[in-house]
Amino acid sequence: MQLLEVIAFTIDSCTIIETCGAARIELCANPSEGGTTPSYGMIKMAREQVAIELFPMIRPRGGDFLYNEEEYKIMKQDILVAKELHCDGVVLGLLQPNGQIDVVRTKRLVELAYPMEVSFHRAFDRVKDPGKALEEVISCGCTRLLTSGLQTTAWEGKEMLKKLVVQAGHRIIIMPGSGIRADNIEDLAVYCGATEFHTSARKMMRSSMKYNPSFPGEEMTHTTASADEITGILNGLKKLEG
Repeated sequence: MQLLEVIAFTIDSCTIIETCGAARIELCANPSEGGTTPSYGMIKMAREQVAIELFPMIRPRGGDFLYNEEEYKIMKQDILVAKELHCDGVVLGLLQPNGQIDVVRTKRLVELAYPMEVSFHRAFDRVKDPGKALEEVISCGCTRLLTSGLQTTAWEGKEMLKKLVVQAGHRIIIMPGSGIRADNIEDLAVYCGATEFHTSARKMMRSSMKYNPSFPGEEMTHTTASADEITGILNGLKKLEG
């Protein structure tokens, strides 16, 4: 069975994602920074609004994935919030300065999150040795690994994705993400052999303000999920199921 996870940056996106038939929501704030931890209120409302799996991002800031002790403490507190609000899992990723997985602290966060699942995110795409890093992520107890195969998009990284799927076997789910759209999902799924996929399926929503003074370089838009794109990806996956 092929499953689709979709990013939600707004509460409206959560409803769109569930209505279209996706299996899971990765709940994030700050799309311009690649996704950071959403607020307590956002997580709470999303959990009340949708019944499908909900995985908040646990990322205290944008930028790299090398966190100091204060940031690590924030991550622990945010995991407890996600657990308190009955989320199904969380998404996180921590690296060491040398490009290896921060195994010690990742293990601790996985243990803290239990019984929620933990997905290790695209921090993995910045590792030095992907084969070794995959074994480290597995040893931490993560349920799945979100990766673009160490390239900008999953299609560009399809060779590495295929290798990771084979190496992982049934020990962890390799979930390709980045640049996945309706027009490439079938070819990518067949090529790499993955069963779960991740997409933002994003589109920009213009402001409905009647009065909207203009300022240089400022556009009053926000990111939302495209129902058409999600439906197109899901239709592509259904074709593969026969």
